[in-house]
Amino acid sequence: MDEVEIRLATYEDKKYLVKWLSDPDTLRWYPMSNEREIEDAANIWISYVKYKAVITALYNGQPAGIANLYLQHLKKVSHQCLLAIVVGKDFRNKGIGTRLIQELIKMGQEQFHLKYLHLEVYENNPAFSLYQRLGFEKFGEQKNFIKEQDRYRSKIFMQRKLV
Repeated sequence: MDEVEIRLATYEDKKYLVKWLSDPDTLRWYPMSNEREIEDAANIWISYVKYKAVITALYNGQPAGIANLYLQHLKKVSHQCLLAIVVGKDFRNKGIGTRLIQELIKMGQEQFHLKYLHLEVYENNPAFSLYQRLGFEKFGEQKNFIKEQDRYRSKIFMQRKLV
């Protein structure tokens, strides 16, 4: 039986994050474009391990995805935060993204007492429907945000109120 387990991430999980983000099919949905940018982004992402705000999904015991809450440290904005998620290419469509986001929602409510979670997704990203299904609503769009060769893509802003 296939099993998804969620645990707190460790600094060692950075290697999986870098591996997943380095896949060209995955990278097209993120703003990084080369190895140095991926490394920089992974360092920032994994730095939230110290706040226990990063989680790793294991699928049949194997690392399959990682997600985090970019907690805000300024009091006026500490009621909300941006989330980020990536699921390894070989582990998609197995419920891992759903489980990671559900766990982030729970952590946001119970651990960090957040009122809102935000995310950013590029137009035509297949994960858009997942976010909608989990209660995220579009609240804005930045046109022509990403440029790939001669094509531009918009960034869509979504949020979910935590009860």
